[in-house]
Amino acid sequence: MAIFDHVKNILFFLRLIWRGWYYIMVLIGILLVLPFIIVAVQRVEWYPFFFKCARFWARFILFTMGFRLRIDYRYRPESHEQFIFCANHTSEMDIMTALAVLPNHFVFIGKKELGKIPLFGYFYKRSSILVDRSSFRSRKSVYEKARTRLNDGSTGVFIFPEGGVPDEKYLLAPFKGGAFRLSTELQIPIIPLTFVNHKERFPYSFNYGGPGVLRVVVHPPVAPDPNGIEDVDRLEKEVYGIIRRELEQQGKTGK
Repeated sequence: MAIFDHVKNILFFLRLIWRGWYYIMVLIGILLVLPFIIVAVQRVEWYPFFFKCARFWARFILFTMGFRLRIDYRYRPESHEQFIFCANHTSEMDIMTALAVLPNHFVFIGKKELGKIPLFGYFYKRSSILVDRSSFRSRKSVYEKARTRLNDGSTGVFIFPEGGVPDEKYLLAPFKGGAFRLSTELQIPIIPLTFVNHKERFPYSFNYGGPGVLRVVVHPPVAPDPNGIEDVDRLEKEVYGIIRRELEQQGKTGK
């Protein structure tokens, strides 16, 4: 038992070093693209160039952290197509993975707390749509900003419809309705993504995790009904069911 505890402590210490390495790589990745993104965030029409910089940053972090992507493309979106992307949210690697696997330009809708991170937060605020989920006014403003970006046809949006990272006991938390209202109103299809094992590979807990393969499923689009606005519930249930069934089929458990 003493030997087992000793090994466990060593592994925990190694994971602490690995986590520290992660934050160093995030900073180095930002510094590598810093001159380019300072220019790219100045104007909305330059966002495609910013997105290329962000994709390089994401792939740099995944590589230096020892992750490889295994992507099951059940639908391969073309770069010129416009979608609303919805995925389960379990890990900090979710953002990097989304940037790395999708060819389409999109903006994240994310929580306002990310905008407070030194250096990273500055660019995140200028390139994404941030929401204070405790404020009705903020949620309404985010909806209008997302609608504006989608209406101009130049980009899509990426939303984690659970509204944040749920407690680890949940397999998939209930969805918020914003993504599905946007899809119905603007007649833009939703592509569900399942991040299969990000929680195991890079959890918020330091007690487990490590380098290896990150598995992703890109599902076929779910199209809104062109005949009316009363399609929000159907879309929400269908997208939720697609992601949850995939997790269950992959042997994942939880509420």
